[in-house]
Amino acid sequence: MAQVPWDDARKHAFLAFQFNAQHQTYRERFPDAAYDVVLDGDAPVGRLYVDRRDDEIRILDIALLPEHQGRGIGRAVLKDLLAEAEAADKSVCIFVETYQQRAQALFGDLGFVQKEDHGISVLMEWRPETKGEAVRGLP
Repeated sequence: MAQVPWDDARKHAFLAFQFNAQHQTYRERFPDAAYDVVLDGDAPVGRLYVDRRDDEIRILDIALLPEHQGRGIGRAVLKDLLAEAEAADKSVCIFVETYQQRAQALFGDLGFVQKEDHGISVLMEWRPETKGEAVRGLP
């Protein structure tokens, strides 16, 4: 948004519109999904949208505010989901944009592997039998 010549009010209105449109789309496509705010203590620092299916846990969206990235918050949230999946003997999947190299590296560190390539995104999957150190041992 820093590159557009809009005042703060217009930027805020655009981002609110964009968020609401995306949220509505998720609600329509995944009506049973959980839509949660990620907290650091009492402070909201991100969001997590998860669709818990019969055979898998699908992460629809995980995002942290830039100033809270790189502090282990996302890794902790993901490790909680992996522990939940392990207890239920389910896989965990997420689409990650190909330009999100940092996110792909994080998921790879947690034991996710690329399952499908869709050009602008890849489907990454974690399975309990291939968990390695994802739930136990990694900080």
